[in-house]
Amino acid sequence: MKMNNLGYLLKEGVRSIFSHGLMSFASVCVTVACLIIVGSFSILMYNLNIMVEELNQTNEVICYVSSTYTDAEAKSVHSKINMIENVFQANYVSREEALKNFVEDHDNDAAFQGVEAEDLRHRIVVVLEDNSRMKETVALLEQVEGVEMIDAEFELAEGFTTISNVLAIVSTGIIVILLAVSLLIISNTVRLAMFDRKNEIAIMKMVGATNGFIRFPFIVQGFFLGIVGAALAFAAEWLLYDALVKNIAEVDALGLFNFVPFRELLMPMVVTFSAAGLFVGVFGSISAIRKFMDV
Repeated sequence: MKMNNLGYLLKEGVRSIFSHGLMSFASVCVTVACLIIVGSFSILMYNLNIMVEELNQTNEVICYVSSTYTDAEAKSVHSKINMIENVFQANYVSREEALKNFVEDHDNDAAFQGVEAEDLRHRIVVVLEDNSRMKETVALLEQVEGVEMIDAEFELAEGFTTISNVLAIVSTGIIVILLAVSLLIISNTVRLAMFDRKNEIAIMKMVGATNGFIRFPFIVQGFFLGIVGAALAFAAEWLLYDALVKNIAEVDALGLFNFVPFRELLMPMVVTFSAAGLFVGVFGSISAIRKFMDV
């Protein structure tokens, strides 16, 4: 394509935006709204997944070592458990430490009068990498020589796994729907512009203009609509997120909701918003053009 032709086509694409200013404005606004909703929902799901994972890490598997084992023998069991697949971390707790922890947790020395450390077992507190594989991992832990009993909350682990799966399915579904809405709006904007210029398109085809020459200005129009919408949505998302996190921190005295700072999400959000804006704008234009190429 010659440079003078490229300049003309770019100019025509930009001119089309302003010649249909109301619909272009509406398309940008709808794209911004959809991307903000998509972005907000995605960030919320990301933060919730982190919170769920943090809660999931508190779901520990406790392996009780045989009461006949000495401290050194119990530590050897701890070493074997650390080698098992899916074990993220294994902490050895001696009898003495277990008794001390019980007293501190219950804040009642009288309740433990007469209880000796020898009355308890050495234990190994295990944190798993993937709690959805808890049953499989517990079966391996039971095979370790010296492990006499295991305490594992299978129902809790399954609950966390279900929550994570539901969050993933729901977030994916909503994101797809909102992107489809944005795609439809921009596609209709370009289609309207092409309908107004269908006679011009017919004349251009009769004088030998290629489909690419006709199509390019409308792709430029969709590109600019998508990228402007993505830029505005990104800026608004940043401001809204920071304001929301600040307000939540002020009322959340217990620190129950730990949202990651937006700067940690900066590059993924830039890439996601840019890709979504370009996809919505360019693909929306291409899909609208096809109908008019047979004039």
